[in-house]
Amino acid sequence: MRRCADKIELLEFQREIDELLRGQRFLMEELCVTSAGPVRVWTRGDDPTKPLVYLSAGMHGDEPAGPLAVKALLEKGLSTEYRWVICPILNPTGLAACTRDNADGCDMNRDYLRRITKEVRAHAEWWEKRQAPDLFMSLHEDWESEGFYFYEINLGEDCPERARELLAAVENHLPIDPHDMVDDHEVREKGWIYHEAKADFPDAWPEAIFMADRGCPLSFTFETPSCASALGDRVAALVAAVEASLRLMGWESRD
Repeated sequence: MRRCADKIELLEFQREIDELLRGQRFLMEELCVTSAGPVRVWTRGDDPTKPLVYLSAGMHGDEPAGPLAVKALLEKGLSTEYRWVICPILNPTGLAACTRDNADGCDMNRDYLRRITKEVRAHAEWWEKRQAPDLFMSLHEDWESEGFYFYEINLGEDCPERARELLAAVENHLPIDPHDMVDDHEVREKGWIYHEAKADFPDAWPEAIFMADRGCPLSFTFETPSCASALGDRVAALVAAVEASLRLMGWESRD
């Protein structure tokens, strides 16, 4: 049984991250309310000439490095060169209980087609009223992996060098998973799963497949090794992955 030793105190964390987001002039919308607290989406920027970046965390409640990495990125300050959408806590009940699933026992990251959970239903309906992001980054952890790896879904031009540079940035904080098969997927290169824009199981869509279906041209799902490294290193690796991704996109300043 998976046991999460690095539990986040949800109410305190919610207050801290709300304060950071408001301090950087993000606007909040409440998507739904759970027994552990609200699911919120935060947005900043309305200049259509700037790339739209979506950052997602807290999908699985026993993967605390993702929400903590969002907090760390906010503490450093997010660039005004982009428009932002941030969902820092998609699964409040799971985060409060330190469980992968929500309070109803559902893995929300398999629910973006059927939308059984109210959290996913509200989230997906919110996105369906808006344009797809130019870049989607989802922050996760893997309890079985021995190092960092990531999924890429790419509807545009292939760019292997970008993936290698991204992994090189992360390697300053965590080892890269050494295996040829990771999470039941063949890697393209060590630490890099190049995934088609199609769900592994037709009726069990993760968020990344939903975003690809919405037309998001590029997504990265970052995975840190929950059992093989300290929490601080996992957070630092996710921060490095996000920062490297933005840097490597080659978007020029449009301010």
